[in-house]
Amino acid sequence: METPENYLPSLMTETPMQGRELAIKLARKSIAAIQTDPDTRKKLRNDYASNTAQLIASAQVIATEFQTIAAANNYWKK
Repeated sequence: METPENYLPSLMTETPMQGRELAIKLARKSIAAIQTDPDTRKKLRNDYASNTAQLIASAQVIATEFQTIAAANNYWKK
């Protein structure tokens, strides 16, 4: 069995922007883990690309991931 890529060595980031980028990456990796067929994911993009409710739901997933990362980084307080 192939060892999966370690795309999450830490939740710690230097800046909120890096935290946001990590949140987006986590959301994308979660979708890929749920829908493992890349061709199916590609086909489904057209469905959600023009669906406001699905786009908002995607943004909510990213926001939840970002909340977790921000908390892990003590909200970047010095």
